[in-house]
Amino acid sequence: MARPGPADRTGSAGLAGRGRAWAELLRLPALFTVPGDALAGAAAVGRVGPRTLLAVGSALCLYEAGMALNDWADRAEDARERPHRPLPSGRVRPAAALTAAGALTAAGLAVAARAGRPALAVAVPLAGTVWAYDLGLKRTAAGPLAMAAARGLDLLLGAAATTGRTRPALPSAALLATHTLAVTAVSRRETTGGAPAVPLAALATATALTALLHRPPSPAPTALIRRPPSPAPTPTPLSSPAPAPPGTLPALLAAAYAATSLRPYLHAALNPSPPLVQRAVGSGIRATIPLQSALTARAGAPATALLTAALAPLARRFAKKVSVT
Repeated sequence: MARPGPADRTGSAGLAGRGRAWAELLRLPALFTVPGDALAGAAAVGRVGPRTLLAVGSALCLYEAGMALNDWADRAEDARERPHRPLPSGRVRPAAALTAAGALTAAGLAVAARAGRPALAVAVPLAGTVWAYDLGLKRTAAGPLAMAAARGLDLLLGAAATTGRTRPALPSAALLATHTLAVTAVSRRETTGGAPAVPLAALATATALTALLHRPPSPAPTALIRRPPSPAPTPTPLSSPAPAPPGTLPALLAAAYAATSLRPYLHAALNPSPPLVQRAVGSGIRATIPLQSALTARAGAPATALLTAALAPLARRFAKKVSVT
């Protein structure tokens, strides 16, 4: 059998290099943090169904659109501070990144439309928030709030696609948005470092979220009916009894969230240098998965929670090859 010639090897190396450049541009390891949003939203409204998968697909497309658009918008700043990134290094053309952002956004909205009007009604403001963040809000005080809103809407997308309802998922969306707000606030200093106040606030936020995850969700109102006449008629609840306090699985997942996020935030607060701040941001991103899992378990979907939790080691493995920040 003939061995590959120099031209063949050069072509293979070039293809691999382009693939790695796009993996860096799209921050592929961070993709593992996305499916849990929709799954937690679906669990919050009572079930995970086929339409939930459409919400996952839509969320993945919109998330990656934001990644491509982010680097396109930051190409001048990255040329000064991170010249190794795909665009300033010339490995990906700016026009290609912008085209990918537009195509992925269109794909995300199209997939959401397949899930129904309620899903599209959430996906449209989600896409708008992503573009507004990358093109303007990111450098303003509203930047972390916009990113938090995007994550919250991502969770609501799963609820809307699955049942058409979002209200039961609002508490879970609020907790996820709060976590995202803290991570995004820290990320604004990842190239320059800064004062310890921001990572310290993130540490306090993660601690509070861990405590909240150990609390059971508010039980739904219980309807009462009367049994047919009998010697001793008594009111009987129509729905199932109020949920018991969190069991072992939610507690374990809450502990996993704390273990992933708290120590890096503490280190960044003690020494807010760029390397430690970047490490705190990466850990905060990865902590999204156990947070999603804990929210899903609290909603009464342990199998789905375990499925989401299984994405964490994959994210950690691929993050060693491609940075998530």
